[in-house]
Amino acid sequence: MSHQEARITPPSFVDLRRFAKAAELGAQPPTATLAEAFLASRRVLDVPDGPVEIGAIDLPSGQGAVGELPADEFVIVSSGKVTLTQPARTLVLTNGASAVLPRGAGFGWSCETPTTLLYMRYKGATPADATLVPIDEAAPLAPSGTPMAELLIGPTPECRNHTDFRSADGEFVCGTWDSTPYRRRPMLFRHYELMHLLEGAVTLDDELGERRTFSKGDIFLVEQGARCGWESREHVKKVYAIYRPG
Repeated sequence: MSHQEARITPPSFVDLRRFAKAAELGAQPPTATLAEAFLASRRVLDVPDGPVEIGAIDLPSGQGAVGELPADEFVIVSSGKVTLTQPARTLVLTNGASAVLPRGAGFGWSCETPTTLLYMRYKGATPADATLVPIDEAAPLAPSGTPMAELLIGPTPECRNHTDFRSADGEFVCGTWDSTPYRRRPMLFRHYELMHLLEGAVTLDDELGERRTFSKGDIFLVEQGARCGWESREHVKKVYAIYRPG
């Protein structure tokens, strides 16, 4: 039975920190050697089969290596600390820090204590530059598009963006975004979007009436096919990873 056939509830939003914590407390991950752990010790979120996979990576203390990553991946530390190394680059990611690991990248990893990463994998990209890409939360932001006028309830916000990574086909994009407060009617998400709030808070509501406020430090996902409203009453800044089909 596929994920899509097994699932009963419609697409919505998911608290990924809660998902990661449940993974840490739940059943043991698939048995893997230390060298295999980055690719093998994974728990996959229940989303329909397709070009996107989302889940948690449970890394033990120690070190290992990935010879060649099979897909583009956005990763963010939910708990712990991981060091990723290439000959010309070393990334040290602590709680809340994120990076993009491009398809074809080879790298070493090490953890002083058990560490959990959340990830979004895009399987459709063709190999390009295999250099690890840190998400620069302090990068200058440039004016960007705003929500559609027919969806807005109240004034049009001022939005800004910085893109750190874009896949070769343009369908997987990661970076940083901010906005002044605004409220928006529910809209259909034709994309997956993982968000990590750096500043502010946002309240989402879905078509079943579920309503949830996410605040600074939260990591969450809006699933493709969800119909969600948005309300932010203060300045919001977030790191994002988006898969949007062409």
